[in-house]
Amino acid sequence: MSRNALAAVLLALGVAALAIFYATSRQGPEPVAEMPKVDTEEAPEEEAIASTDQPGPYLDIVIEGEASGTIRIDLNEVSAPGHTERMVALAESGSYDDVVFHRVIEGFMAQTGDVQFGKLGEDMRRAGTGGSAEPDLQAEFSDLPFDRGVVGMARSQNPDSANSQFFIMFAPGHFLNGQYTVVGQVTEGMEVVDAIKRGQGQNGAVVGNPDVMTSVTVAAE
Repeated sequence: MSRNALAAVLLALGVAALAIFYATSRQGPEPVAEMPKVDTEEAPEEEAIASTDQPGPYLDIVIEGEASGTIRIDLNEVSAPGHTERMVALAESGSYDDVVFHRVIEGFMAQTGDVQFGKLGEDMRRAGTGGSAEPDLQAEFSDLPFDRGVVGMARSQNPDSANSQFFIMFAPGHFLNGQYTVVGQVTEGMEVVDAIKRGQGQNGAVVGNPDVMTSVTVAAE
């Protein structure tokens, strides 16, 4: 085989491998060209999920890094029962503890929850590609809008590929409506979410020392 032919084969293999990576990686949602201005007022407790779901269960998440404090997420067990059950189980087992915010895009969202490759001290180049040892979840899309403070489940191009990763909206992103599972909403601590260390570039990959969820616990009320 000639050198040029070998180079062409290697290039084709590299492109194929990259395509497979992006097709299977749970990179989460992508921003639109122009994101809305962020309203930094506290996300209201009686927002989208309140009309269909009773309060609780809650996730109380302690965050350390550029952000410092505790946020509370009210999970929606009515519209996303399978995803709520998964997040509660991972929190109760301690799997979410010491998982970093590996992808954070200004004016859009902060993504975390990679319990496989996203632990503090791991190789950040793999963060966002993993999940738990449990099977991927069937999509639970709903009519609930992606408003500020809403929590959605990250997935790959396959709608039924959400597992453990989730993201929190800095601002409304209604172009995501019906495309990702809404699993809850931040009801306390949005000022902590707003302070999470931002990533770089269009993909929002966080470099250096990312902010981390040091503790994730479940509360009934």
